[in-house]
Amino acid sequence: MKALVFDLDDTLYAERTYAYSGFVAVATSFAKPLGDPAVSAAIMRGLFDSAHRPRVFNEILKQQNLSGEAQLLADMIDTFRKHPPHISLLADADAALTRFKPTHKLGIITDGPTVQQSAKVKALRLTGRVDEIILTDELGQGFGKPHPKAFETIAKRLGMAHDECAYIADNLAKDFVAPNALGWTTVHIVRADGIYRDAPVADGGVPQHVIESLDELDTLLP
Repeated sequence: MKALVFDLDDTLYAERTYAYSGFVAVATSFAKPLGDPAVSAAIMRGLFDSAHRPRVFNEILKQQNLSGEAQLLADMIDTFRKHPPHISLLADADAALTRFKPTHKLGIITDGPTVQQSAKVKALRLTGRVDEIILTDELGQGFGKPHPKAFETIAKRLGMAHDECAYIADNLAKDFVAPNALGWTTVHIVRADGIYRDAPVADGGVPQHVIESLDELDTLLP
């Protein structure tokens, strides 16, 4: 492999820490309707680790008898998405980027709203540590994973053939369909606290390798 392309969330940093950071921002900004920020942030963390994860803000407003406050809900979501996150690279990710920088082209492909993903990239100080970053939201509607456009684009930008590229990611439901079809090497990283560690495998999305740490990448590279 001459190019290593990484997913972002739960691959290079723990996505849960981003959510928790956002909950603090929301709890602080909306202390008047929600109450004590420490308490409301703790409630949101609990909801995140429950069946209410997709609707944390809806549920806390329901608990506060504020379910009808549509503008409040919209403002909370906006604050969450635009907050400057307090997140950091996982130790094995930091080490891998340093270790492979001299010998490989490095890239990132990540889904999610541009405002959120670009804030994560900035907080993690990734721009100078990899050669190319593709936020699929910037490619246009419908081009997020599993669409192949991001993978075709980054291979071209890196000057690599598809069989020279590897994609390392965490979500079996979408991450590996396109790179498998294009002939990339695919590597599933299973984080102990990963949000999507139990996601179902998409058709055509079985990864070729499974690791639990980016420290294991060296053993997969010819």
